Amino acid sequence: MTTLALVGAGSGLGLATARRFGREGFAIALVSRSRDRLDALAAELDRDGVHARGFPADVRDHQALTTALDAAAGALGAIEVLQYSPVPHADFMKPVLDTTAADLDAPLAFSVKGPVACVNAVLPGMRDPGRGTLLFVNGGTAVRPHPDRAGTSMAFAAESAYAAMLHDALAPENIHAAQLVIPGAIRPDAEHSSPAALAERLYAIHTDREGFRHYAEPLPD
Repeated sequence: MTTLALVGAGSGLGLATARRFGREGFAIALVSRSRDRLDALAAELDRDGVHARGFPADVRDHQALTTALDAAAGALGAIEVLQYSPVPHADFMKPVLDTTAADLDAPLAFSVKGPVACVNAVLPGMRDPGRGTLLFVNGGTAVRPHPDRAGTSMAFAAESAYAAMLHDALAPENIHAAQLVIPGAIRPDAEHSSPAALAERLYAIHTDREGFRHYAEPLPD
């Protein structure tokens, strides 16, 4: 069985993506901090006929992330798709003139070191069969920095640069790295930015394997 690893699994986009990939026969490895939340999500997916298990880890604890992803591959099967989409903390979003060097430690650990740790954990399992997908989900500040959200703007930009370099470096190995930018809020009633619509888009990015950066909605003027 092939596996989707969802880092930052939650009841919105994460659950919708798990259902979408689960319909295609993927096992789902759910990664987030809360064991109780993971157990609840796994039980809900099980009722939908999707095989899922939780693997607790804080994305800022990079050894715990590696351990969780290694355990997921051992329990569920090789990770073919990694989705990195944890929701940033509100305290990452200070105005730029109020942001100190120390304020950047957490955002960079969250949005740069976390993705690097995840990719390093799953990449050997993708290289062996010669296929894989790395999906990075970011807000609009990844491509248009906002002066009131300085930490996230800088960290998302660095994550975008890393993902773009992966796209170019791994393409010859049939490993596709791509970014989905969601400029606004994820809302159940949104045509293109509902959890279900975004999950469909992520699955299409995995299967179509075209281009690096994709937008859920046009960036607002």
